Amino acid sequence: MFVAVYWWRVHPGKEEQFRQAWRRGTEHITRIYGSHGSRLHRERDGRFVAYAEWPDEATWQRAYEAKMVYDDPETRAKFVEAIAETPPGNKPAFTMTVTDDLLTLHRGGEPDQ
Repeated sequence: MFVAVYWWRVHPGKEEQFRQAWRRGTEHITRIYGSHGSRLHRERDGRFVAYAEWPDEATWQRAYEAKMVYDDPETRAKFVEAIAETPPGNKPAFTMTVTDDLLTLHRGGEPDQ
């Protein structure tokens, strides 16, 4: 498995707009490009950080080179409008190959019962 980690600073008051657009965009990217989905986190400094899982680096690279374009201009516009800052070059903060996986949470972020 391969992961890419991204971060964004969002304009004050645009947090919910960003989260909704991020969720919708992630659904599109998962369906079109074959990712395993993503988790969105909030850093203590206010940044949003996403951890996206991919079956392998080659699948992620093809999606990255295609700029992960999807046919939903309204969602994309809301996502971009909410963003105040991204890393230089708008590149992932990290790209990593998973060596050991001990996560125990199921989809939705709640522990399995």
